Amino acid sequence: CLSPDEEKDPEFWRSQARSSLQSALDRQPNTNVAKNIVFFLGDGMGITTYTAARILKGQLQNQTGEETVMTMDTFPYVGLAKTYSVDFTIPDSAATATAYLCGVKTNMNIVGVSAAGRNTVCNTQSGNEVTSILKWAKDAGKSVGIVTTTRVQHATPAAAYAHSVSRSWYSDADLPDSAKTDGCTDIASQLIKNIDIDVIIGGGRKYMTPKGTQDPEYPWDYSSRGQRTDGRDLIKEWQTNYVWDKTNFDAVDPETTDYLMALFEPGDLQFEEDREPSMEPSIVETTEKAIRILRKNPNGFFLLVEGGRIDQAHHDGRAYMALHETVAFDYAIEKALELTDEKETLTVVMADHSHPLTFNGFPFRGQSILGKSPLWATDLLPFTTLMYGNGPGHKIVNGRNVEFTKYDLSAAPLQSTTHSGEDVAVLARGPMAHLLQGVFEQNYVAHAMGYAACSSRNRFRDLPQGFRSRCGPVELPLPG
Repeated sequence: CLSPDEEKDPEFWRSQARSSLQSALDRQPNTNVAKNIVFFLGDGMGITTYTAARILKGQLQNQTGEETVMTMDTFPYVGLAKTYSVDFTIPDSAATATAYLCGVKTNMNIVGVSAAGRNTVCNTQSGNEVTSILKWAKDAGKSVGIVTTTRVQHATPAAAYAHSVSRSWYSDADLPDSAKTDGCTDIASQLIKNIDIDVIIGGGRKYMTPKGTQDPEYPWDYSSRGQRTDGRDLIKEWQTNYVWDKTNFDAVDPETTDYLMALFEPGDLQFEEDREPSMEPSIVETTEKAIRILRKNPNGFFLLVEGGRIDQAHHDGRAYMALHETVAFDYAIEKALELTDEKETLTVVMADHSHPLTFNGFPFRGQSILGKSPLWATDLLPFTTLMYGNGPGHKIVNGRNVEFTKYDLSAAPLQSTTHSGEDVAVLARGPMAHLLQGVFEQNYVAHAMGYAACSSRNRFRDLPQGFRSRCGPVELPLPG
């Protein structure tokens, strides 16, 4: 596919550059206090994923793709976050979530606990807990919510409310006896105990109900049945407004609803491309419902929205699924901007880490981002434009890696694609968004958001310059 004719005229590019230059010159920092924060986390949405999803979004609209402007692209302030954890160069989603939500870097596999905690060692947890910006917002009188496409007990949402030296302790059935003896509790039980969360939307039903409880959607599936061995039904212990299907979700009136738990799957939600629209809402719909409920609070709100299955598709070596998840994620961002006022709402979009996905092979302009390179390798065989450094897409036949039917090509054979360690993009707009420029440690993000909303007054021993004049009297420090 050839580029549009207008691009052959030099004035096309000069005019576009003039417009971009004028926008940059006209840009003035918004120094308002952020009444609301909407924090979008694209799990595994590294720069390559971001770029490839932009092209796919355009190609789905019958454009060449490269020139497409995603909603994320319109954010005026951009930074890069360093993602390493305390113990690993390349992190997992638990350590990164603790960094950008709690403002403290920690070790792999740990949520809501500092690096003094050791992976799965329960007696290193007590006294080393750290709190998140979701709790800071709740303490400031705001409404708070979590929307995710994974189970609500997964690493990213868990770091917002839980403290656990193992991200895998979803229900009490996952804890070893020694951890129970030492006083550790599972993540699902902490979901309804630690913080008064107003809106919880995602998956993870089976971690909330007693062992053997039939799932309402898949009663025949033993793997979907309740997991808990303590006999507790955490859904019944929750507020009365609980739904598990789209019909009842659609019937929820946000104007008369203050609390909502919506769990649409026993585990993670369906991939966007596999989702049955009559049974499971999209991330656009769940984001909209959450904002409409939360924004009624005159003190404002904090909402975490996670596109969590971007990461899971990458782990499976399925770039097709990952990119479609990212496109859906971008539409959710667009919906959030429609429902909020930029003068009083800080919107932040970022990834927690990347994946070893490469974009290569000199494809022609407009060629399918999900297709093969026009080049042929020296062994006279084709290869895909998107490839993984490792993962399940590695199959050797006659000395050649040829697996690109179910999976995208990968250089090294692994059952699951790993993460990668490059910096990730942080995009921001709204009050104090200019704080998120440059290159910074990932844990800085929580403090920048807290400062913007005047919710971090208890996080600093010495408050940053201008904090008192913006935010008023300083409260006594809180633990964590």
